[in-house]
Amino acid sequence: MDLIAIDVAVLPPAHVSQHAMELSARLPTEDEDHFVLGDRHLPHITLTQQFVRVEELDLVNQQIDEALRSVPPLALRVAGGDVSGHTVWMQIDRSPQLVALHESLMEALRGVERPGGTPAAFVDGDARVRDLLWVSSYRLKSSFGAFTPHITLGHGTQPPHIEPFDFEATTVAACQLGRFCSCQRVIRSWTFTPRRPE
Repeated sequence: MDLIAIDVAVLPPAHVSQHAMELSARLPTEDEDHFVLGDRHLPHITLTQQFVRVEELDLVNQQIDEALRSVPPLALRVAGGDVSGHTVWMQIDRSPQLVALHESLMEALRGVERPGGTPAAFVDGDARVRDLLWVSSYRLKSSFGAFTPHITLGHGTQPPHIEPFDFEATTVAACQLGRFCSCQRVIRSWTFTPRRPE
């Protein structure tokens, strides 16, 4: 059974992505096991992570289609910088709209989630043991009440100073995960259409 590790994520607009990449590039690089945001490691806000069957990707996309139907652009807020362990991130407020979208996608994809993911499910077959464990346990440990929206910047021990700001996001993508559980290959993307005033 061929599995693929996917992340359904908000892809922030260009100015937010650029800010995240600049912050990422300033982080210390003494640790050999580190990454820098860019074309290979896309800035993103994870909504779901899981292993699915390659042969069921069309079904996965259909389920995402349904969950995203009629969703307006997301009004999001960067609350500042934060750190957990050695992972540094840009903290995103848990707005009711973002939480509702996360929960909707978690429920929509519950039936296509599969156990048994291996490094072969990741881009270039490159994954650490902790990457496998993170995706396998996402539903149990990182979703619903534990959902912590953020844009991972890289590794470090001190979060950067980030002035809070608001932005609007209009793109969600299903991505294949690579090493560090980073979004590395966009499988398909969706764009939210602003609602017309009545």
